[in-house]
Parts: sequence; structure tokens; C-alpha cells
Amino acid sequence: QVQLIESGGGSVQPGGSLTLSCAASGYRLNTCGMGWFRQVPGKKREFLAFIDSNWRMTIGGSVKGRFFIYTESDRNANTLHLSMNNLKAEDAGVYYCAADLCAYLSRGEYYGATYWGQGTQVTVSS
Repeated sequence: QVQLIESGGGSVQPGGSLTLSCAASGYRLNTCGMGWFRQVPGKKREFLAFIDSNWRMTIGGSVKGRFFIYTESDRNANTLHLSMNNLKAEDAGVYYCAADLCAYLSRGEYYGATYWGQGTQVTVSS
């Protein structure tokens, strides 16, 4: 059974930084990869970042240059991270870790995943 557990959310001032983590169990990083999405009430879920076992990475347009995705793996598990810098008010939302994105690619961007974490809230305000 796949479990994705996010951590690291919280409140930060505009211009600040935050790193989210996602502990994955039951899923080994492969070519269908893992990623991060963001959900804001009333808006469509937004793709943020993707990484796979070949270190192929994709970053969403609205966060390119500010957000970075990376992963740590050992024999038993892998942990996904999202490093967020120069945060803006519009970056606030619920951030979701996701796994197995192969079937959810359209026009070069991911729109979904097979497995999801429970989400972690990020608030950006002064």
C-alpha cells in the first residue's frame, strides 16, 4: 500500500523560504516519478514540480526559478522535498505530494497522479 506523508508546511513572510518533505512508503521512485501540486480554494489544482528516477525534472511555469525539487533515497524508502524560495502571497495553499504521474501528462505538464498525500498548508503573509 502506498503512503505519502507530507510535512514542513507552515506560515512564512513574503520573501521567505520553506522546504516541504514527503515520506513515501510502498512506492519506489521510478520513471513515473513523484511530484508536487498546489490547491487553492476556488482554483484548479496546479502542477508545481516533478522528478523521476533518472533525475529528469520538470518545474511549473509559475514557480520556475523559485521552487526546486529533489529526492533522497535509501534501500528502504525515498523522501521527496520541495524547496521554496522568495515566497509570495499567491503561493499560499495546500501542497500535495503525489506519486506515479506517467498517465497524467498533457502538453508537457502533469495534471494528476495515482497516489496522493493528505496535503500540508502553506500560508504566506506579513
